[in-house]
Amino acid sequence: MSDNTPTEAAAMEELTASPAAGGGEINLDMLLDVNVALSIELGRAELSIRELLQLNQGSVVDLNRMAGEPLDVLVNGTLVARGEIVVVKEKFGVKLTEVVSPEERVRRLN
Repeated sequence: MSDNTPTEAAAMEELTASPAAGGGEINLDMLLDVNVALSIELGRAELSIRELLQLNQGSVVDLNRMAGEPLDVLVNGTLVARGEIVVVKEKFGVKLTEVVSPEERVRRLN
């Protein structure tokens, strides 16, 4: 039994009805407009609830990364690249210094 809406079912049918099985190419153009969540991870910390409740303005939380280490660039929670912070027109940005290979991204999903 499928939980897909009629529109989702039609989109999946269009993908699966492509000539890829017969040696043709898959048309993935319809996926290019799908939104994904991009996040940048500076570091992580593990706190007890007691420590969390003691945080206030001016508190410093030690992260698990050293200064100068690359940031992780995640798409929907999956590591896709690493980079460094840059400032572009008074806004923060990330300059990619390493992109995870497609094979590695697939391996991390398993």
